[in-house]
Amino acid sequence: MPSLTSKMTKTGTGFRVLAAFAAAASLTLALSGCTKLETTSPSSVRNAAGTQQARTGGLGTVDCAHAKCIALTFDAGPSENSSRLLDILKEKHVPATFFLLGKRHIDTYPELVRRMADEGHEVASHTWTHKILTDAKPDEIREELERPNKEIERLTGKRPTLMRPPQGRTDDTVHGICRELGLSEVLWSVTAKDYQTDDSDLITERVLDQSSRDGIILLHDIYDGTVPAVPGIVDALKKRGYVFVTVPQLLAPGKAEPGKVYR
Repeated sequence: MPSLTSKMTKTGTGFRVLAAFAAAASLTLALSGCTKLETTSPSSVRNAAGTQQARTGGLGTVDCAHAKCIALTFDAGPSENSSRLLDILKEKHVPATFFLLGKRHIDTYPELVRRMADEGHEVASHTWTHKILTDAKPDEIREELERPNKEIERLTGKRPTLMRPPQGRTDDTVHGICRELGLSEVLWSVTAKDYQTDDSDLITERVLDQSSRDGIILLHDIYDGTVPAVPGIVDALKKRGYVFVTVPQLLAPGKAEPGKVYR
């Protein structure tokens, strides 16, 4: 089978084909109660740390112990769509967390990586080539995680502390290597399955149907239908009283612990 990154076109079509093929099974394994995967909720992190206000990178202050917080996250960029997405987020004063891919993404759009950091977003890792980490050897896992970290740090001056495993697939070996590298794993509680459709209205509907307090929304800015859906998602959730924060802000005053999985 060809590598995933070699099949990623500008529209994300190649990514969608492979993602849709494996998505149902992998998401069920990662996000259902059918495995022994232990995850930690944002509220439990906050409760363990006590309550206080958390700074939101120039976008105001919020205390998610009291506010109805939700985190907007984007995987597999940056892409040709990311500039428009950043314009929307800036216009609406919404911070996001970007889990970036290395090959054909970070190395193709370095200026967008810098812009994400400069505009107050959290920049994190989604591996270098989207290799399924549970199928990889330890040295391969380290390479997949270290390479984007080094590039992101070179571009932004800040080393990532968060990563999202491709397809949400992780295990004890991945946890251990993440612990060594100072990385925490972040999954999600809301998915629009935007790899299946370019229908922006459907993407919006799926997000709104699943959203709840302390939610972590998974979207992909590489797909044509996703970025056009963002304004409607943001406006509708704001009307419901939600406050948008990055993943670290969602956990504050607590912090993600390397080697642990958060959802």
